[in-house]
Amino acid sequence: LLETSPGVAEVTFVEKEPAERHTIVSWEQKNSCVLPEDLKNFYLMTDGFQMTWSVKTDDTPMPLGSMVINSVSKLCRLGGSSMYTLPNAPTLADLEDDTDEEGNGDKPEKPHFDSRSLIFELDPCNGNGKVCLVYKHAEPVVSPDTEIWFLDRALYWHFLTKTFTAYYRLLITHLGLPQWQYAFTSYGVSPQAKQWFNMYKPITINTALLSEEADSFVNKLDPNKVFKNKNKTPVLKKKPPSQPPGSQKSHTSMTSAKTSSLTGNSSRK
Repeated sequence: LLETSPGVAEVTFVEKEPAERHTIVSWEQKNSCVLPEDLKNFYLMTDGFQMTWSVKTDDTPMPLGSMVINSVSKLCRLGGSSMYTLPNAPTLADLEDDTDEEGNGDKPEKPHFDSRSLIFELDPCNGNGKVCLVYKHAEPVVSPDTEIWFLDRALYWHFLTKTFTAYYRLLITHLGLPQWQYAFTSYGVSPQAKQWFNMYKPITINTALLSEEADSFVNKLDPNKVFKNKNKTPVLKKKPPSQPPGSQKSHTSMTSAKTSSLTGNSSRK
């Protein structure tokens, strides 16, 4: 589908060997948790996923789309302590606030940076944030229930899906467009990313991704209307109303009578 899209070039898919089962078991033992069954089956088929594509601008390919799922070896814990950090260095756990709103109603409970949750990075999102596999309940024992969340650059959490399979479908249907994860946030994608969304629309039924609030920032010129030939209507000059011949004769006789009377008066004077 991407290769047939206009302007798309250099669609690259990196084939990866399946992860060995003992690698997955050692990861689970190291992190004291069990991978979800769908993610485990995915790694047994391919150890990660990577697909990129570019667009041609002035005959020069420019990288645009990127779809990434980290391999098992790169499925690292977020906010984990490192042996190279200073003893008093601030960590993500310091961002926790007891006054944060917990999940209520339609809003699920957000992950925690401290020991209450286990967070692992699935996709670095080219520096625009992080898609994470989250074990929200890690105390006293890690619960096997997991969810997929998006952590933006301001370190706010946004819920994506409940299962890895559902997230994988989202990743494919959005074609790896830049900042596509921000379509599931309250503030949406940037105007620049929205231009790419308009050009390469995601294969999705959610038409509310391109919100109408920021339509003023999006160039909506239609080339078919802009360059459409307009037939100019000729401007007709107004002609003075034509008078009947009888009225013209009476008018000339009246003017001649006036001029003769004026000449008579002047001669008398």
